[in-house]
Amino acid sequence: MYNAIQSYVRFISKFNRGVGIIAMYLVLMMMGILLFSSISKGLGSPQYWVIEMAQFTMAAYYLLGGAYTMQMDSHVRMDVFYGTWTPKRQATIDAITVLCLITYLVLLLYGGISSTTYALEYGQKNYSSWAPYMAPIKIIMTFGIFMMLLQVLATFFQNVAAAKGIPFDIKQHPEDIVV
Repeated sequence: MYNAIQSYVRFISKFNRGVGIIAMYLVLMMMGILLFSSISKGLGSPQYWVIEMAQFTMAAYYLLGGAYTMQMDSHVRMDVFYGTWTPKRQATIDAITVLCLITYLVLLLYGGISSTTYALEYGQKNYSSWAPYMAPIKIIMTFGIFMMLLQVLATFFQNVAAAKGIPFDIKQHPEDIVV
């Protein structure tokens, strides 16, 4: 069982690392969209789609990159007592608090699937002058939430293994990636 869970953690970590690295480039795409917006306004022909497209790109950026952020332990943590605890105690507390995050993500995923199904079924469009279809961004958002849930489960397994004193041997840092 230990080896199966370790394989799951390795696979999810590797997949989310790839998605996260690709998602990092969405910031450049967003910057390009906003630069185009500034130039088109300066030339006197503002485009209606650019701000919404920048918003969609930003939503894809942070939802697709969320699992990678969790994997790299780059999220914000209140470190009042945490830094003084032993690694085993940190892992135990992390395993407990991750259960709250899993509950939140399951509810968020349920809502995302429901919203995506609605958008696909009824051809939902945004209420704006551009009126883009909402299904593509909702699919991306739901996928990002799902990948975050899988990464949080992997993190939970890692925390439980570390709390038991048998941590997984998984490379997680950018310098460990062989491209």
